[in-house]
Formats: sequence, C-alpha cells, structure tokens
Amino acid sequence: MKSWRASLLRFGEHGHAVFERDGLLVTGPGADGRAVVLAAGDHAALSPRYADVPCTHLPGRIIAPGFVDTHIHYPQLDVIGSPAEGLLPWLEHYTFPHEAQFADRAHATEVATFFCDELMRHGVTTALTFCTSHPASVDALFSEAQRRDLRLIAGKVLQDRHSPDGVRDETEQSLIDTEALIKKWHGADRLGYAITPRFAPSCTEQQLRGAGELAARYPDVWIQSHVAENVHEIEWARALFPDSRSYLAIYADHGLMRRRAMYAHCIHFDDDDRALMRETQTAAAVCPTSNLFLGSGFFDFAGAERVPFLHALASDVGGGASFSPFITMRAAYFAARATSTGLQPKPGVSLSPEHLWWLHTAGAARALDLEGVIGNLQPGCEADFVVLNPEATPLLARRTRAAGSLAELLFALIVLGDDRVVERTVIAAPQQGAPSLRPA
Repeated sequence: MKSWRASLLRFGEHGHAVFERDGLLVTGPGADGRAVVLAAGDHAALSPRYADVPCTHLPGRIIAPGFVDTHIHYPQLDVIGSPAEGLLPWLEHYTFPHEAQFADRAHATEVATFFCDELMRHGVTTALTFCTSHPASVDALFSEAQRRDLRLIAGKVLQDRHSPDGVRDETEQSLIDTEALIKKWHGADRLGYAITPRFAPSCTEQQLRGAGELAARYPDVWIQSHVAENVHEIEWARALFPDSRSYLAIYADHGLMRRRAMYAHCIHFDDDDRALMRETQTAAAVCPTSNLFLGSGFFDFAGAERVPFLHALASDVGGGASFSPFITMRAAYFAARATSTGLQPKPGVSLSPEHLWWLHTAGAARALDLEGVIGNLQPGCEADFVVLNPEATPLLARRTRAAGSLAELLFALIVLGDDRVVERTVIAAPQQGAPSLRPA
C-alpha cells in the first residue's frame, strides 16, 4: 500500500464534486494485483487507520482523477494546426495523406510512442482512439499502451469507399481484420477494442452491416464513429442513405447504436436524434476545439439536458488543437455559452466548473460504460490520477490564491491552465502492488 497527502478532488453521486483541502488517498493492490483506490477522504479522519503506510506529502498540490478523452485520432498527430476551409477539404488535403503512412509499422510505432507520451504529459490516463485502416496501426498503438499499462480503447478504421488509395480498405477483408484484432487485443490487460467505421459516407452498406454484425457478436466491445459534425457532410450522408430518417439513424439502422457506442460531435441534432441516443444508451463525444477550428458549429448542451443523453468531452486531436483537458474544458464553456449551432439558434448555458471537470473524468467514464472503474478516486476505482500544481504559472498562482470557493479554484484552472499544471501522472500498474509513477 501507499498513501498520498494533498488536496483531493473526486466525485460523488450525480456528479457532485467532493474536495478535501487536506486529503489522503490510499492505494494498494486490487484483486488482480493492479493498484486501486482503497480509501480517499479527509487526512485527519483517515490517517490513524493507515499510520503504517508510507505517505508522500505534496503540500500545495491537488490530486485529481486522471482525465478521460472520449475521442482522439492518434494518426492525426502531425496534422494539428493544418489550415483548411472545413472538414472535408481538411480530410482530403492533410488527414488522408498522413494516414496512408501508417501501413508502415515502424512509422506507426514512432507516432504511437509520441502520442502516448503526450497523453500522459497532459494527464490523460484513458483514451478512446481512432487508428487508421491499417491493422499495423492498431498493433503499434496497443503494444505501446500495453507497455505503459495505459487503459486505452482503439480500433482499425473502416472506410471502403469515397477514400483515396492508401487508406481505402476492402470490404470483406476489413471485417476479417477487425474480428482478428478484437480477438487479439480486446481485454488484454487494460486494453479494449472499438469497432470503428470512419463515418457513414466512407462505408458501403455491406461494410456497415458487417460492422453491426460484429457488434452483436461481441457485445462488450466499443463502437466509435462520427456523426452530424458538418452541414455538407450531413447532406452527403443523407443522399447516400435516403431510407434512414437522419444521419444518426443510419448507424441505428445498421446495428451500431447501443451501450458502449460513442459518436463524436453530434452537433446538428433534433430532439428525435437526442431521444434515439438516450433510448439506445449511446454517448456523444463533444469536441469543442475541433468544432471551433473547422467551423462546424457548437454542441447544444441545453438540448442534451432537455432530452437527456450521455455525453462527455474530447480533444479530437488532430482537428482539435491540443491534448490538454484544460483547453478542452475551456472551449466547452465557450461553446455552451454560444447561441447558434450554425443551422439554428440554440440557448446558451453556463456550465459550472465542477460539471466541466466531471465531463472529462467521472462523467466520461460513465459515457464509456466504465463508471466505478476509471475517472474517479472513490474506493475500488483504478488508481489513475494526476498531481496538479495550481501555481504552475504566475498569473494562475495569483488567481488560485484568491479563490474563495471550489468553483472559483476549478474555474481558474480551466481558464488559465494547460499542460504546465500537470506535475505528475500516475498509472495504476501491477508493480509490487503500487502504482507506477511516470513524470509528466
């Protein structure tokens, strides 16, 4: 066992933030030998019970759950910040040419190594990740994540039409490869597989139908794709699948909406789409920095409360401009305040800092069907956490010292924070019953 003394942030029922100014986190081996949270709470109350446990004292620091990124593309690392008029030109001119390089396992391994370094440097301890259409890209990423004991969910992209040579796959072989990758990687250590149609226009009816059959055959794997991101994309999808009620309904019509399904963007929805998300227990990955960068519109947070469905935050690197959860939370706050989606007016809402943080930790875990496993520091959760320095920059230090409440403290971190705030990322690894420490 090991204990950590610092300010402590975690979440109770209904996303309520729990904060101890002087907290104690106790970790030790769970049933499988991996480090889990044994106790968390006020130091004065807990310390007598764990007096003999070695303690790391971190004065002035905050221990918080590791962040969970619900949508990110590891092959798009090198297209961050590439200028384009919108989503489809950006894919054509930058994304597809870069992704074609991932047929080379050596290239995929080099990028996967850098990608995992960046996740941990920014305090992201779980990610739902797109690979490319090449099985080698999946093997490279899972191998690197497994080496680090990261909890990672990923999958080979399916795209058998409307894609250039080098990334377009062959329908039958793509499904054979997907099943082989599921059998190889799903459930290995902390890894999970996600069936990954790129987006409906990139897939034939046969490929989508085959993906749905795989999802039925393997109900505990994840599903991920994109939907309703861009007005031109929506028109294209509707023209290709005229029998479906909406772009979102295309996926439902092919057996691809259920628990553990995550769809990125979900911007241009009506209430029938929201109800379909809720009824199928499908979740939305909200990608505010990507949506702003590509001019796609804004997720309607008020609509997601009016007709409630699961949603969480995501960086969407490389459409998104940063791995930093602080930058994503900040952009989500701005996007929620906006009063237009690009298609129609929407009510602006002011998201509380506690809720923003929950959407990138415990709420994201709930959206991924991993509530109680990751994203929190309640007893029984895997011991993935970050050590944050609320005085990482002079301006941040000035602001956080003046914070008169938890909301003010968290909001200052969201508005002024970035990767410099993350002092250490701790991963729940089975090493003599203690977590592995990997400096940020």
